[in-house]
Amino acid sequence: MLDKVRSVRLLVVGDVMLDRYWFGEVSRISPEAPVPVVKVERIEERPGGAANVARNAVALGARTALLSVVGDDEAGRSLSRLLVDGEIDAVLHVDREIDTTVKLRVIGRQQQLLRIDFETTPSHEILQAKLSEFERRVAACDAVVLSDYGKGGLTHIAEMIALARAAGKPVLVDPKGDEWGKYAGATVITPNRSELREVVGRWTSEADLAARVQKLRGELGLDALLVTRSEEGMTLFAADEQHHQPAQAREVFDVSGAGDTVIATLAVMVAAGAGWAEAIRTANVAAGIVVGKLGTAVVTREELAAAL
Repeated sequence: MLDKVRSVRLLVVGDVMLDRYWFGEVSRISPEAPVPVVKVERIEERPGGAANVARNAVALGARTALLSVVGDDEAGRSLSRLLVDGEIDAVLHVDREIDTTVKLRVIGRQQQLLRIDFETTPSHEILQAKLSEFERRVAACDAVVLSDYGKGGLTHIAEMIALARAAGKPVLVDPKGDEWGKYAGATVITPNRSELREVVGRWTSEADLAARVQKLRGELGLDALLVTRSEEGMTLFAADEQHHQPAQAREVFDVSGAGDTVIATLAVMVAAGAGWAEAIRTANVAAGIVVGKLGTAVVTREELAAAL
């Protein structure tokens, strides 16, 4: 099935951000406060959020378009350059009223010491322009990924789901928060364990979990719901089937961006024609690879093929 991925056309929409990393040595504690002093030796920038989903899809061989909003600032221009370099067909609407979302991580001795976030919500006019662009592009793709990081870039998500489903396209959503009514009608949503718990409450057994998820799935009109469960692996619940994959990671180095890898892999597999069982198995293997890498990272088609 991986051979078919090269013909897949994916449309990713959502909140993008610039992931900035300051790497340095830590050799002493500050005399000003009980915190480590990091002597920065290297700075890296990587596309994050929905842009990381797009990066992962491209790394697997899919032709990928990305729609999002950035500010008229240095971070937005850096992100645009990174996306061009990454061979992503990005349409970034520039909103002069906002700052591009930046997550700055300070790393010392291969450990994250601090994260600083810079963010503002996009304006209504810019988001309306993005919806119009979505309408133009949805017909030409094989599947749609909506990556919701809660930064305001998916205000029109319900309309996007309706447009994509009307066009016969599968829609995969990475949800945020506890208001999931706006995701109604999607093909599949991919919450992590804690996100799901916010919505359905605590479960006491696997049977209780299945009952709660199937009730929610029915209420939202979803084909399936995939919950990623950290060390417990991941489980997909559909109408007539349920699939569980145990965790694959041999060594967990960094889980940031793992959800992006999961939904990107799931999307390209579904778009290539895979069934749920094969799609979730492949996504689980990809997740096991990416958590062994530092920061927001990708899994290449070659790495995935070797591990399957």
